[in-house]
Amino acid sequence: MRVYLDNAATTPLDEEVLDAMIPVLKDGFGNPSSTHSYGRKIKSLIERARKNVAKHINCMPGEIFFTSGGTEADNMAIRCAVKDLGVKHIVTSPIEHHAVGHTIDRLKAKGLVDVTYVHLDENGHVDLQHLDQILSTSSKTLVSLMHANNEVANLLPLHRVSEICHKHGAVFHSDTVQTMAHYRFDMEELEQVHFLACSAHKFHGPKGVGFLYVNKSVQINPLIHGGSQERNMRGGTENVYGIVGLSKAMDVAYKDLNTHHAYVTDLKSYMIERLNNSIEGVKYNADSSSLDKSLYTVLSVSLPPTDIAPMMLFNMDIMGVACSGGSACTSGSNIGSHVLEGIDAPNDRPTIRFSFSRFNTKEEIDYAVNCLVKLYS
Repeated sequence: MRVYLDNAATTPLDEEVLDAMIPVLKDGFGNPSSTHSYGRKIKSLIERARKNVAKHINCMPGEIFFTSGGTEADNMAIRCAVKDLGVKHIVTSPIEHHAVGHTIDRLKAKGLVDVTYVHLDENGHVDLQHLDQILSTSSKTLVSLMHANNEVANLLPLHRVSEICHKHGAVFHSDTVQTMAHYRFDMEELEQVHFLACSAHKFHGPKGVGFLYVNKSVQINPLIHGGSQERNMRGGTENVYGIVGLSKAMDVAYKDLNTHHAYVTDLKSYMIERLNNSIEGVKYNADSSSLDKSLYTVLSVSLPPTDIAPMMLFNMDIMGVACSGGSACTSGSNIGSHVLEGIDAPNDRPTIRFSFSRFNTKEEIDYAVNCLVKLYS
């Protein structure tokens, strides 16, 4: 049996998304910047997708800029905030995705910004009182905090953080790569959020495409220079097939969002129950097992100490179960998880991140848990 439980790394492409992309792959070869009929036809697909994405998160189409994915979107938001908005200070957390953390590190190393790390509570959640305190004494500041952590699943109260940022005149950027099309976003209600990052392959869309939401209240200049694509905001011929796929993937996700949410939450709850009943001493990192305080697609499992810990993921893969020890961006390296270090997770216990999608089943959960039991027997 083969079981895929690494959906936080990437998700399988939905058949409806593939069907929407195939005609463009076959016949939509025109350059969207061309003025003839071939180009105009393709340009209309991009603008239709832009309007569709904007509709789903209740914003203006002009606030959506298509990118190559979440990493570019994060870089664009952070670097352009420093370059164009006068930001001299960045507030972030020690458990952000590397697309955010490494970008901020680079800006700090160049002497362009000072950086402050907001405290985390005992369960890895952002200390909002400390954030408020930092912003009350800081200069022009960018706050960059992810909506849901990709390793331990902690959720950020997006609206509350935006209110704190607004009170102090801070720019607010949130990496929503793990939550876009898994939760509803209303940018009219979240009007104090300035930047959101998205990547299509996290919700059954294609790889290599995403978008950056840029609130109309801020004006930035391009990060990537070249042609006049994306209304002069991102040079380079657009990934038309990917953009069409992204748009369709959002349609599919939001059409039955409540159903998908309930189904996947039930899978997560079922796995927690099976693990608790099957492996003595199993624990969960941060608030990963809390169904109301964590991302419903991710479960970070802290397993009892064992001599086979270094080979745990390898053995699971051999047995047919795909999962991870943390972020996919560091898998295969010898570097420990900065997220687990940031929440002071015990280093004598192996951690496995299981992440679910609507394509998983309880039978697959049973198989994965049984494989773990065999490894501990």
